[in-house]
Amino acid sequence: MVAASAALEAEDHSEQMDRIDARERLIVALDLPDIARAGEMAQGLDEAVDFYKVGLSLQMAVGVEKFIQSTLDDRKKLFLDYKYYDIPETLTKAVSQAAARGVTFLTVHGSSEMIRAAVKGRGDSLKLFTVTVLTSWDKSDLLEMGYTQHTVEEIVLSRAKIALDAGCDGVVASGHEAQAIKNLSRKNKKQLLVLTPGIRQDGYPEDDQKRRMSPRQAIQAGADYLVIGRPITDAPDPLASAKSILSEMQEAFDRITNR
Repeated sequence: MVAASAALEAEDHSEQMDRIDARERLIVALDLPDIARAGEMAQGLDEAVDFYKVGLSLQMAVGVEKFIQSTLDDRKKLFLDYKYYDIPETLTKAVSQAAARGVTFLTVHGSSEMIRAAVKGRGDSLKLFTVTVLTSWDKSDLLEMGYTQHTVEEIVLSRAKIALDAGCDGVVASGHEAQAIKNLSRKNKKQLLVLTPGIRQDGYPEDDQKRRMSPRQAIQAGADYLVIGRPITDAPDPLASAKSILSEMQEAFDRITNR
C-alpha cells in the first residue's frame, strides 16, 4: 500500500510538472477587415500558430462560414468570441450548435442562470469563458457605466465567482486580475482558466488597451491563454512577431513549471 501510494504521488507530481507548450496557449485574434485578409494572415502564420480567434469584426463578413469550417477542417483550434447573451433556452441551443461544429472556446455573458444554460449546451469538448471587464476599460469607464462603489478587480472577481459557481470553464480577464482569480479558484477548490487579452510586448505603442501586460507578466500572474491581435497582425512581419511572442511565453511557462 505504501509503495502504491508513493507511486501515485510521483505520478501526480510528474503531471503537475509537465512542460506547457506555449504554442498551445497563444490565440491569434483575426480582427481583420475581411475574410480574404484573415485567410492570408492564417496562412502566413501557419508554421507557428494553431489557435485563432474569430470575433465580432468578422461575424457578418462575407465568407465567414466557409472560413470557420476550413479552419476546423485544417485541424486548427477556433475561439469564437461572439459573447453570447440571450435568454437561457436560446443560449443552450446556440452553444450546442457551436459545440457540434467543433469550436474549442466560446465566450458568453450574463447572469448565473444564463451561464448555467450555456454550460448545459457545451458538450464534452467545448470550453466556455465568461467575459468579466474589458481590458480597454478602467475605473473611469466603470464610473460612466454606473459602477460607483466597486473597483475593477472587485467586479472582475464578482463575475469570476458567478462563472465558477455556474460551472463555466474560465473567464476573460486582464493579467492584472489573473492572480486574484487563481486564488479564488483555489479557495473554492475548483479550476477556472484565465484567458487574457490586452497583451503588449515591452515597447509597444500606447493604444486602447488600458489594462495591458506583457506576455511574460501575464503568464507569471496566472494567465493560462493569451489572446493577441494587433501586435501580430499589424506587424511588418507577423510570423516573426508571433515567434518572438511565443519565445517570451515559453520562457515564462518554463519558469513556472520549474519552480
